[in-house]
Amino acid sequence: MSERYLQNSAALIFSTFILVACGGGSESSGTATPGLPNETLSSVAALGEQIFNDASLSASGKMSCATCHQPAAAHAAPASGTNGIGTPDGGPALDVQGFRKAPSLRYLKFAPAFNFDAEGTPNGGFMRDGRFQSLAEQAGKPFFEPHEMALANAAELASKAGAANWAAAFKAQFGADVFGDPAKALDRIAYALAQYQKEDPAFAPFDSKYDAFLAGKTTLTPTELRGLALFNDPQKGNCAACHPSARSANVPGPLFTDFSYDVLGVPRNDKIRANRDTNYFDLGLCGPFRKDMTGRTDLCGAFKVPTLRNVAVGGPYFHNGRFATLKEAMRFYVRRDTNPEEWYPRLPDGSIDKFDDLPAAWRKNVNATEVPYNRKAGDAPALNDSEIDDLIAFLTTLNDGWTPQH
Repeated sequence: MSERYLQNSAALIFSTFILVACGGGSESSGTATPGLPNETLSSVAALGEQIFNDASLSASGKMSCATCHQPAAAHAAPASGTNGIGTPDGGPALDVQGFRKAPSLRYLKFAPAFNFDAEGTPNGGFMRDGRFQSLAEQAGKPFFEPHEMALANAAELASKAGAANWAAAFKAQFGADVFGDPAKALDRIAYALAQYQKEDPAFAPFDSKYDAFLAGKTTLTPTELRGLALFNDPQKGNCAACHPSARSANVPGPLFTDFSYDVLGVPRNDKIRANRDTNYFDLGLCGPFRKDMTGRTDLCGAFKVPTLRNVAVGGPYFHNGRFATLKEAMRFYVRRDTNPEEWYPRLPDGSIDKFDDLPAAWRKNVNATEVPYNRKAGDAPALNDSEIDDLIAFLTTLNDGWTPQH
């Protein structure tokens, strides 16, 4: 039995005596500070930890939140699921394939709600299309997705939760009648999951080698320093344009995302079953999963810029898991326009079907102006293979859990 489990159990027992009057759990009692070590979770967050790991809350009885967001994979999914697209198969029989690579949950507590900034560009939100406004709203949805935990409704979730080994503590926290009100039970379960992600330092440790470098506690190797320079150079990698490497205000370290959206024209992934239908397209902000902006055709194909923290832990990469390795992904960035034949199929007339995972009408949305996308077929790529290797060496310094080598 882990020390963490004992600590959490003690917190839950304690909460039974002092928090019954709370009833709604509208605020966390935790004292965790973002990014700082704190092994004590609030009673609500401790419940969230148990819920996060509880596979009994799925139709199969074998899938939990942790199935798609594995701590060992930086709270993302490795190359799992049918054909390794990066999201485990779900549903009652664990045979329903997903549509998108399961993203990491790390550092999400710093994400703003979805909004349009002063220039009218989309920013923030949760999920790859930003359709949820908070961690709690996001946390409640996978229970009912047919390709994930696949429960029928909130009543089924409440019934399963009422039989869980943490049910008594949950009732002590949120009221004895909580499972009799499915909507309330769902709301409190999602709230507990969100508090767990906000309070557990494992979701935002800021303990990478790059964090230590910024704190003056270590140095980067010459290769890593070259990679950092390429990362920030607006005429080379230009990665920092969307993945800032400097600290944000009120955040312990750089988040390596500006929470913006971009249309990259990632090639179609034939390993995704839905793509067998040639009329099916995953267009990000304008659908099919997000429903409120289907009329914003200028945003079709746009997906949220993810953090690059832990990007080197493992692929596949991009929203559709098209590339298995980080080097493939990096080569796509810099050779998409100089060597499109490497990434896209040819049409019967021999021409290249560039940006083939977008309907022809929306291919004009693809970012073709910023470095490194501002090149033409036959031009020299912004980075050569040696420079890509340097860049990857730098990206590896963003892995959480770094310890000095002696």
